[in-house]
Amino acid sequence: MRSVKCCFFAVLPDIMADPADWDPDIVSAVRKYALQNAVEYAGEGQSGSVLGRLLAEREDLRRMAREIMALVDAEVAAANSMAASQGVDAVRAELEQSAPEALKRRKHQKAQGLRELPGDTSGGVVLRFAPNPNGPLSLGHSRGVAINSEYAKMYGGKVVLRFDDTDTKVKPPVPDAYGWIADEYEWLAGRPADMVIRASERMPVYLEHAERMIAGSFGYVCSCSAAEFRNLREDKKDCPCRDRAASDSLSDWKAMNAGEIAEGDAVVRVKTDMTLPNPALRDWPALRIQYAPHPMVGERYKVWPLLDFQSAIEDHEQGITHIVRGKDLMDSTRKQTLLYEHFGWAYPETLYWGRVKVHEFGGFSTSGMRASIEAGEYSGWDDARLPTLKALQRRGFRAQSLLDFWIDLGLTQKDISISMQTIESFNAKRIDALTERRSFVRDPVMLALDRSSAPGGPGSQITIPKHPGGTIEGFREWSVGESVAVQSADAAAGSIRLKEYADIEASGESAAVGSWDRSDDRPVVHWLPASMGRDAVLHRPEGGRMVSESGLLEDFELEAGEIYQLERVGFAKLDELPEKGPASLLWLHG
Repeated sequence: MRSVKCCFFAVLPDIMADPADWDPDIVSAVRKYALQNAVEYAGEGQSGSVLGRLLAEREDLRRMAREIMALVDAEVAAANSMAASQGVDAVRAELEQSAPEALKRRKHQKAQGLRELPGDTSGGVVLRFAPNPNGPLSLGHSRGVAINSEYAKMYGGKVVLRFDDTDTKVKPPVPDAYGWIADEYEWLAGRPADMVIRASERMPVYLEHAERMIAGSFGYVCSCSAAEFRNLREDKKDCPCRDRAASDSLSDWKAMNAGEIAEGDAVVRVKTDMTLPNPALRDWPALRIQYAPHPMVGERYKVWPLLDFQSAIEDHEQGITHIVRGKDLMDSTRKQTLLYEHFGWAYPETLYWGRVKVHEFGGFSTSGMRASIEAGEYSGWDDARLPTLKALQRRGFRAQSLLDFWIDLGLTQKDISISMQTIESFNAKRIDALTERRSFVRDPVMLALDRSSAPGGPGSQITIPKHPGGTIEGFREWSVGESVAVQSADAAAGSIRLKEYADIEASGESAAVGSWDRSDDRPVVHWLPASMGRDAVLHRPEGGRMVSESGLLEDFELEAGEIYQLERVGFAKLDELPEKGPASLLWLHG
């Protein structure tokens, strides 16, 4: 392998790329990932990917990421050159000798479903999650939390949680939502956001940039009515306000902020080109007059930015490197890119995802849910029928299961429709091995046991594993008395087997034990000793309503708030366990 290494060193640049200029441990780590990347990508390794992997392993190197890039570039070039001249097998052999553990890595966390971020990631990545605080987060919002936090984790970057709360009319903020969302972000991501920003508290920044835009003549105050401008836009004609002197627009701008112009009588527009093929990009509106008070800052401001302007300015201010958003916002990218060109800024790398429709929750919106809650149609944001994270948390969903689902789905731009069962399957994988079993007999009937024809047997005490797979230690201790509870439909079958106990013949209110061992293929049913059942009600969301099923719950070491797998029923959370009255179970999933 000596000749291979000579070839490897031969392509290194002179400046800061010679291994002698660096700590040997750093050189070894960089080389490992360069070789690994070349093997995975058939001799077309990328420096950004290598640096991302290096910084994920060595957090202490983040502060010197720019300096180390020369070494990374050189090692990547060397590994790719080796692959081109000697074949990928030669690179693999080098890696096997120097860092064999690196060969076990699957192609850039392929199982996680996220492709590598585009562009230069050498200076670190900064992403953002920007919800409107008009309510708590929904299942749809969880995608943004999952994808952005996972990318930050992969690249050792950070996520800015930004509240886009400058719309005081269509989506007025809910004061409590700021705290709700921050907590829900932390629950889902596993850690708090690296920075939290409220756009409403940053108004001076947006107004300053708007004034700069107007003074620089790439923005102007337009007094045309909405209908007038729509006609001009459709006819590809310039607005008469467009070519006014900047000083005139600035005068109108000051009047707007002083409250001297009525709502709807003026807007600030970004100059683009009124002949652009996409009408949405033609002199798009950036700020408008809005007198409705803001719940957090009151009536301090008369002019408020529209989302495309506010978001664009804030992304630049916070140094956002990558934006991950729905493909329905591609026009926002185009608008904001034109604005960035005016200011002389470089626009962040942008990735898109398609729409995911969950069949059970296709018609919900945050504003719609809020109205329904206020109308008394739902008990609150955590009502089990709603697709909010509050509701999913209350039902017992694990945060990691939602992360697993979104990361597995990745960033496909294809619109897809799924059932909640798909997401539930990810949750089941997470909780099955950790969830104790209990028996829940719906619509129960009591059967007096006649053991006279089958002497012997297991006796009055039986033990049942807390988990059939043994992943949870211990047993449930049952004391079998003179009667048992079974589901009425099971009792009607007559010949049944009480699971792990006896074959019986049920008739009326009694049952005769025919055999302690399984004697035929009669159906196996779950059951309970009558003395071990307590009244319970299982509440299940179904078709927009709550369905309640009464039954008997196995009264063995129950704890409120715990998830149990109810045999032959599904997973449920023990929501309430009162001293008197029935226990309350909240359905999780099958």
